[in-house]
Amino acid sequence: MAEMMQTQAGDAGAFQQFDLARVPSPCFVVDEKAVERNLQILADVKSRSGAHVLAALKAFSMFSVAPLVSKYLDGVCASGLFEAKLGREEYEGEVATFCAGYKDSDIDEIIALSDHMIFNSPSQKARFASKCQQAGVSVGLRINPLHSEGEIPKYDPCAPCSRLGTPINQLDDELLDGVDGLHMHTLCEQGFEPLARTWAAIESKLARYLPQLKWLNFGGGHHITRADYDREGLIKFIKSIREKYQLEVYLEPGEAVALDAGILVGEILDLPHNVMDLAITDISATCHMPDVIEAPYRPALMGEAESGHTYRLGGPSCLAGDVIGDYTWATPLQVGDRFAFLDQAHYSMVKTNTFNGVPLPAIALWNSETDQLTMVREFGYDEFKTRLS
Repeated sequence: MAEMMQTQAGDAGAFQQFDLARVPSPCFVVDEKAVERNLQILADVKSRSGAHVLAALKAFSMFSVAPLVSKYLDGVCASGLFEAKLGREEYEGEVATFCAGYKDSDIDEIIALSDHMIFNSPSQKARFASKCQQAGVSVGLRINPLHSEGEIPKYDPCAPCSRLGTPINQLDDELLDGVDGLHMHTLCEQGFEPLARTWAAIESKLARYLPQLKWLNFGGGHHITRADYDREGLIKFIKSIREKYQLEVYLEPGEAVALDAGILVGEILDLPHNVMDLAITDISATCHMPDVIEAPYRPALMGEAESGHTYRLGGPSCLAGDVIGDYTWATPLQVGDRFAFLDQAHYSMVKTNTFNGVPLPAIALWNSETDQLTMVREFGYDEFKTRLS
């Protein structure tokens, strides 16, 4: 049986007071005040540690909150051409781009959009670094520390035979010639301790190269805004590296920007029975929350009861495995009832698709202090049709 990731969702917070009937279904609702609280925490870490903090667009690229992100952070990190364009067009500050493999047809445009270009392998660096240097763009190399902290192999960039990063035991002076910084991204929804252990495992192996570098980028996967994260430990860690090696330090939080800041609202469509009670919903795991199947994990249901009436929730698609999980309500469900899954602003929004012609969820922005609600985007048939031909 596949291992299952545990949801890191906190409590519902202000969403407990939100009337789910105020938005169409399905719909992502993002609380801009919750996003701002996360950003304020990240800005405090940034200020006190001296780190550069970039928002990872791969996790949360809802650019209607770009002005808010730009107010608190130093810029964004991108995973290729489209995210780099979005970062440069909608956000302020730095754009750091990493891609496992850059295409010749994209490279000039990506370099023009980026402040840092991070290469995955020696061969990509050899092909494109001179162009970066000519454009005044800082050159980085992603390394694989060969030290695993990931709980699930699928989400562990240090797993055996990983395609991500240059193994640390392959580094040498020739390979690092012309490299301004090293990048590592080895964590997934984790606290400070795994980062500290990783650094302890590799510092001695990197020490001889660090004096010639300008920066270190510790990537993403840091749940800095979670209540139990050791932020004081992180700040002390960053300051010590900056002082010891005279390097700039970068962090690229993604989930931490939008942690507990969004819900996905759905509706009960049908209530069949087959051995157990079932519920067909207009939320599809495969279309709207792919990580439910890919990770896999069980998203937290807002207001779930400890006992009562249990249903297996699934989507409207034809995929037999389009199942979200088993959930319990205090009273029996009725067709038309609304419900919401917690902590859906990050990753779920960016991974949605229209398999089976299932409509995309709408996107709403809510201010939990003023109660102002703005429908940012609603999707229709055109979004489905225009992707196909």
